[in-house]
Amino acid sequence: MLILSNTGGIAQTNSFLIADESTGDAVLFDAPDHTVAPLLAEAKKRNLNLIGLWLTHGHFDHIADHALVSKAFPNAKVLMHQADEEMLQRASMQSELFGLPFIVPDRSVDGYLADKQQLQIGKLKLEAMHTPGHAPGHIAFYFPEEKVLVGGDLIIAGSVGRTDLPGADPRAFVQSLQRVMELPPETKLLPGHGKVSTLGDEAKRNMALGEILG
Repeated sequence: MLILSNTGGIAQTNSFLIADESTGDAVLFDAPDHTVAPLLAEAKKRNLNLIGLWLTHGHFDHIADHALVSKAFPNAKVLMHQADEEMLQRASMQSELFGLPFIVPDRSVDGYLADKQQLQIGKLKLEAMHTPGHAPGHIAFYFPEEKVLVGGDLIIAGSVGRTDLPGADPRAFVQSLQRVMELPPETKLLPGHGKVSTLGDEAKRNMALGEILG
């Protein structure tokens, strides 16, 4: 398993490129503004076959550069949960709502992700986990054999995601946190913001998480 990352954009959002080096297949997880270009260049340099842009949710800082991904790799399928597709279809409205200095282009997805859906990147096996609360269609991606979780904006290395945005649900957020924290503590957490951590470290040191889960 090859994991490359870059952090940037207005909200300092993480983007992760995960590849199966044995087959060359790869997926980009999230596309923050002004962030994905180095990862796309590295994918081309390594002759990786980018099969998808898989989105954890539809907030602008996770989808902004989707068009750059599609331009560089036209066959990469853009996938997300159906509950968040409207945010992608009306992405330009988010630009106006948040007063962004750029316009996020509107688009529809190429396919939907569902809870417990089994996915593959080459020989790497992973499961989509519908984890609403921060956003209605929030998805986390769990690689059980490698014990890696692409967690989006659930836990963000020392804190947790916001639940005061449109479409957020604090009660569902608690349930999603509880579900994720049932994964093995040694699971490596690749969060939407902040540094890479483990679920075990977050359980011990994340005060915001501790306050929510008791």
